[in-house]
Order: sequence, then structure tokens, then C-alpha cells
Amino acid sequence: MTSKQQNKQQKKILTIDGGGIRGLLALGMLEQIEQQLRQATANPDLLLSDYFDYISGTSTGAILATALATGMSTAEIRPFYLECSQEIFKKASISKRLYFKYQSEAITRILKDTFGRSETLGSNTIKTLLMIVMRNASTGSPWLMSNNPNALFNDKNLPDCNLNLPLWQLVRASTAAPTFFEPESITLGDTKFLFVDGGVTPYNNPSFQTFLMATLEPYKLQWPTGENKMLLVSVGTGNVPEVKKEITTKDMHLGYTATQTPQALMSAASVEQDLLCRSFGKCLCGDEIDMEIGDLINTKGPTAEKLFTYMRYNTNLTQKGLQAIGVTDVQPKDLWQMDNIAHIQTLDRVGQLAANHKVKIEHFDDFVAIE
Repeated sequence: MTSKQQNKQQKKILTIDGGGIRGLLALGMLEQIEQQLRQATANPDLLLSDYFDYISGTSTGAILATALATGMSTAEIRPFYLECSQEIFKKASISKRLYFKYQSEAITRILKDTFGRSETLGSNTIKTLLMIVMRNASTGSPWLMSNNPNALFNDKNLPDCNLNLPLWQLVRASTAAPTFFEPESITLGDTKFLFVDGGVTPYNNPSFQTFLMATLEPYKLQWPTGENKMLLVSVGTGNVPEVKKEITTKDMHLGYTATQTPQALMSAASVEQDLLCRSFGKCLCGDEIDMEIGDLINTKGPTAEKLFTYMRYNTNLTQKGLQAIGVTDVQPKDLWQMDNIAHIQTLDRVGQLAANHKVKIEHFDDFVAIE
């Protein structure tokens, strides 16, 4: 078997976190990955859908994942954030603002225009395996929608086959952040369900879950594992600190708890997915998780052999983290909110600078085939 044939046996997974407008930080990483892979393969037209076999995302990560999986370059995705954000984050009418901060018409129309009104999850315009995370508010459970043709609910003989669902609508459901946008209503068979943002599930960072969906027997892919057989690249939308040393008991009233608890749970779940990947995978890069375990690079895990090679590209949105990438003129708090479009240009700049510091082509050395 030739080296090139061996490389075709390798499987590569890309996952992208949720995070609203902070998706620009992830886009900076994705642009740098695309650029460096183009140089390494001597293919100036390479798309991330050419390189990765499975792409997954949650919320804003679902937008990025779907765009990449349908063959868009990172340059083609950029206008979605820089040019459409003002329209997407337009305040809802007074009558609706008690329930939802922003109107939903613009994002619905833009998603239809971007992904097509008639394209479905089973469309052949999707060039890779794709997984979109959402939460079924009607059943109270996470729904992980994949175009895996072997998946249980993707049987085309079923009257409610998932592959027949509009692609734009699944992305819209994954981005329906509670209090930000209206839920998305989707009908399967003769049953109507309401869906909300996949970020309010344990999979705002869908990295380890995507690994499981690629390897566990019930999902019927069962890709081979091994640090030279599988690559998992996880891209974040910024690590926001939770330190509140000045907080008192009186500060933790009902309103505070209602607004802070979802973000706290999302952050904890994201770290857990990252930790699992670093524990079972050979971690090549990633910021420190905490002071006790560090970054887990070159450390032993619970299995004798690592199950995949792993990279975590994220941006630490603290003063120290920003200084480490050469940003000294930005207040970190300006970058924390998921809907703060006033600082969109700063987010874009920080994302590109972070990517320049963090993404290294040598991380991909064992997974690059020169044509």
C-alpha cells in the first residue's frame, strides 16, 4: 500500500463551538487552517471540505460547519459575519421584546439565501459528513442531526426521515438562542416540535460527542481509532473567564441566577468535552485547562494507546490571554458578549492574531498528503 493510499485511510474531524458573534474568533482559526493546508499540499484551491471527513458545529458553529461542509471557503463565509450582523441582530418589535431580544426574520432569510431554500440534510451539495447540534424544547432533549446515511433516523423509507429536513431550518434551530431569537418549529411526520439553540445542551463544544458518533457501533460508522488514524480538530469561540471575586450573596438574586446559570453550564460542558478529548487523544496544542492538570500535552491518559490526535484552537479572552497574542489595546470585557456587534471589527482582528499565534502546520504533519 502506498503512502498516499494509507493517508486515505485516515479520518479527520473538525468541530466548532457555539458563541454567537464570537464565531468570528473561530473563523480566524479556520482561515489560518485553510491557508496553511493549501500551502502544505501545494493546492491553492483546497477547501476544508476537501480535507475533513466529518464537520460538526453548534449554534454559530453550526453556521460555520454547514458552510464549510457545503464547500464554501472561509473567504466566502466572512461576509455572513461582517456584513450581515447588523441585520441579524436587529431588535425585535416592542410586543415581542419581552420574550425575544432580536427579530428572527433576517437570520431566517439569510440562512435560506446562504444554504438554499430547497436543500435538505440529505442533499448531495453537502460534501462531508455533517452534524448539527440543537435542543428539542418539546421533548427536553439534545438532538444531534447528522447526514450519516447509516443513522437510524436517516432511513429514506421513513415518512419522517431526517434527511428530508430543510438544511437552513436545522441551522436556524441550532442558532435559536433562548431570549435572543424565537424557537424554530420543525415538523417530522405528523408531529411538530419546537427547537432552540444547541448551546443549551452538553454539546456547545461538540468535539468528543462527534468522536463518539464516528466510532460507536450504534451510529454505524465505526471509524478506526489510533493517533495516526484519526485527527480531531476542535475550534472554540473564545474562553470567557468566570472569576467574580467581588460577588456577594445579595448579588445572587433570581435575575442574576436566570441570566448567569446557562452561560456557566455551557462553559463547564465545553471544558468537559475538551478535557475528554485531551484525555483520550494525543493532544498537540491547547491552552491550559486549569492549574492542576495544565494543558495535558504529552501526558498519559486512561488508555494505553491514544485514540486520535487532537488539537484545540481557542482564544483566551483575558488581559493575559490577549497580551500573549500581541493585543494590548482591547478591554477583554468588550469581547465577552455573544451579541455585541459594536466590537465586531475588534473580534475579527483578535481572531486573526490568535490564529497566527496558535495554528501551526506541524500539528498536521501526520495528516497531510502531498498530491
